Amino acid sequence: MLVLVAPGQGAQTPGFLTEWLDLPGAGERVAAWSDAIGLDLVHYGTKADADAIRDTAVAQPLLVAAGLLSASALGDVAPGAVAGHSVGEITAATFAGVLDDTAALSLVRTRGLAMADAAAITETGMAALLGGDPEVTVAHLEKLGLTPANINGAGQIVAAGTTEQLAALEADKPEGVRKVVALKVAGAFHTHHMGPAVDTLAQAAEALTPGDPKVTYVSNKDGAAVATGTEVLERLVGQVANPVRWDLCMETFKELGVTALLEVCPGGTLTGLAKRALPGVKTLALKTPADLDAARELVAEHA
Repeated sequence: MLVLVAPGQGAQTPGFLTEWLDLPGAGERVAAWSDAIGLDLVHYGTKADADAIRDTAVAQPLLVAAGLLSASALGDVAPGAVAGHSVGEITAATFAGVLDDTAALSLVRTRGLAMADAAAITETGMAALLGGDPEVTVAHLEKLGLTPANINGAGQIVAAGTTEQLAALEADKPEGVRKVVALKVAGAFHTHHMGPAVDTLAQAAEALTPGDPKVTYVSNKDGAAVATGTEVLERLVGQVANPVRWDLCMETFKELGVTALLEVCPGGTLTGLAKRALPGVKTLALKTPADLDAARELVAEHA
């Protein structure tokens, strides 16, 4: 069984859309999306520097656009399940037929702006902790006032909180943690600091009419398979202030009988986690159009 997954914020790099826009019709499609949401995705995906695309209001629509564009370049894909990490859940909702492209990009544009506004209230950030025992790490983070915002499995937990709390973490790492790596994000996402964004996103969601998932949609709130579009949308709203449990998503993939995992552009993060947590499962990350032939072979074999 094939699982199709979409990465979250921090996966973007300068110029990562350039080669994708050389595909037939891709430039026109992304230009139309840009007009629809009032953001020049072509510019940000090809010419903008790392600081410009780190901006939450830019990064999130850019990531969803990249995921949709790269998946469409594969042709018809029939995965057994879909899932996304953080903002990647909006991409996954589109794969599942819950949202169309326009609705997804409109929602993520609102999400990015709202989360950027929430992040501006207090100076916050996120850092990945590598290694260590999860229970020990979570208890240590809570002692420091930090939130385990992403529990990713494969020995990785992401902490989120104020810059002062993150500095304290750097000076006092949990037992067994090998490394603390600051992430290229502009706020403490998936924590109470994002509370104001939830209200804004809830209002935007009221204007949408979601469809029910056509394939198994695995929610990163708790790894559950969600059966209705209404619940998917509710979870998309709430997850901006709730931790991401990618570890539980991967447990669900196991239960579903996953044999291959394909990560859409800009792929790499989730395939890296899967290689460690899902031994025996074939993985492939779409980074450039040069990966498409291998991806199509994987789809043909496992979808």
